[in-house]
Amino acid sequence: MRPQILFTWLPLAVATALWLYALPHIDYRHMGDWGLLDKLPAAFFLSLAVLTAGFVVSLRRAGTAPWWPGLYSVALLFALKAPTAILYDSVRYPWASKHDAVVTHLLVNQELHPNTPLSGNMAAYDQWPGFFTLNSALVRAFGVQSTQSYLNWAALFYGVILIPVLVLIYRTFAEDWRLVWTGVWIFEVANWVGQDYFSPQGLALILHLCVLAVVLRHFVRPGAAGDLRSRANLDPAAASVPPPTTARQRAVCVLILAPLIAAINFTHQLTPVMLCVCLFALNLTRRYRNPGLLVVTGVIMLIWDLTMGRKLFVETLDSLKESAGNLLNNSRAGYAGELTGPGPVLQGRADVVMVLVVAALVAYAVLTRRRLLKSALPLLLISIAPVPMFAINDYGGEMLFRVYLFGLPGAAFFAAAALVPAPGGAREPIRLLARIPVRIGVRPVVRRRIAAVALPAVLLALVAGFLPAYYGKERMYYTPPAETALVTRVIDEAPRGSLILAATGSFPMALHRYDQLEHWFFVEQTLPENIRMLKDPAGFLAPQLPKDGRPAFVLLTRTQEIYTAGEGLLPPGGFQELEAKLAASPLFRVIDRNAYATVLAYQPTPR
Repeated sequence: MRPQILFTWLPLAVATALWLYALPHIDYRHMGDWGLLDKLPAAFFLSLAVLTAGFVVSLRRAGTAPWWPGLYSVALLFALKAPTAILYDSVRYPWASKHDAVVTHLLVNQELHPNTPLSGNMAAYDQWPGFFTLNSALVRAFGVQSTQSYLNWAALFYGVILIPVLVLIYRTFAEDWRLVWTGVWIFEVANWVGQDYFSPQGLALILHLCVLAVVLRHFVRPGAAGDLRSRANLDPAAASVPPPTTARQRAVCVLILAPLIAAINFTHQLTPVMLCVCLFALNLTRRYRNPGLLVVTGVIMLIWDLTMGRKLFVETLDSLKESAGNLLNNSRAGYAGELTGPGPVLQGRADVVMVLVVAALVAYAVLTRRRLLKSALPLLLISIAPVPMFAINDYGGEMLFRVYLFGLPGAAFFAAAALVPAPGGAREPIRLLARIPVRIGVRPVVRRRIAAVALPAVLLALVAGFLPAYYGKERMYYTPPAETALVTRVIDEAPRGSLILAATGSFPMALHRYDQLEHWFFVEQTLPENIRMLKDPAGFLAPQLPKDGRPAFVLLTRTQEIYTAGEGLLPPGGFQELEAKLAASPLFRVIDRNAYATVLAYQPTPR
């Protein structure tokens, strides 16, 4: 066997063995302040290092055997995101159970009520029901009781589906398979956002990128490529501009894409807006100036927003009066609390560092790969296009993450271009001053040697950065089954119309039976407001408690305690103070309790 072939598959085998050995040694049930980070055994970290080394080696054969880097990319995705799906005995990401509740609601009621007010802002899910109707069908097809049997696998499933879509987009602009697969690898490790859980956003992102892939490959206007038709004017790694299409062919493509665009609007409220801004950015180029597709996309979005989604659409328009132009508020994360605890703080810092590293790589590629930038400019434009959304709305404290998520596919491509040298070591010189005819550069041999070190070093650093960025808050994301069982029992037994109160909705089954009960998560506000609330929690809740005899229950769980502390919604010890004061108040009495949760019932004072 040739050494090159041996060193291609051997790291994959070694990494797999190390990962399988490490898996049962991950003590996820006893996570502390560092989340899952200090519970991962050394063999797990070593498996990722070996996997990265094997990927770099496989790039040497990418031109003749591109499936090897692809196999390593799938293996990386599995190594990073499969452990929680395999190990956890409960729902990862407590708010994913909210989406399971919507699917259950559809299965029970067999109809949508887009104009019916529902507690917890849940009416929006009846207004954009595509993801939930699809999973309702899957639950029936699989013969399972609910989506909880497979929802923890969503991140891995979405990631695998995204790989061929990203390859199709990257191959539109690059012939070099090393550049393509390095871009895919960077996207995977830089996608720490956590929006690929069991959610409409994860599905809508795939559909969004599918539309863009078709546009980038089949909407080139005749005569728009200019001198890019000649290989002499292209970067050695660049692909030739796709063949031009006639107006009739593009019209047919619009008809083909219309159902896909409608599916995006059927699934998610923000993604159609992102698609419109990306298509608008492409219209700024001569190559992809196709206003007809942009108009069709905008019309489909408006039709949906003014019919099924009209209620939320009108509310959003009203909120724009306060949010438009408020960049500081729109770029906030969550409820504007300060992260506390080693794990959450490290995750917040790792997030920032990862963004800066990717941005620095993109900037370097833009400066040093001018000819690649010229041919791949449309991809850069659709990465930058979501940024102005900061000036419009905060999207419930998530706009920061969504802008990064939608800009990441293109950013990952250019970040890869900064690490993968052009074939033959070709590179355009950087001219700092146009009047000085001096080429500032490095000899091709030296550049190749630098790239040989920089590529594995940066990829390994990004993999290392992914772990705290993705797992630093893991203690918030895992809920012991005993806590969920108690919450489920209380909510199942609550009479119809009851009010369910909790510090936050970030715990499994929080919105179970949301169409029959009312909910109030009273700590989801800023820290100063919560400090005032802690002075007299019962007095704070009393004005909103039922006066018509309806029951009310307060659920205080360990998951809520971890979440409110980590996100900085309550001061240190604030949750214990809240629980103690409510239990001591004559307005409430403890009706159930275990090691993970306390349940209080409202007992109105007799007149």
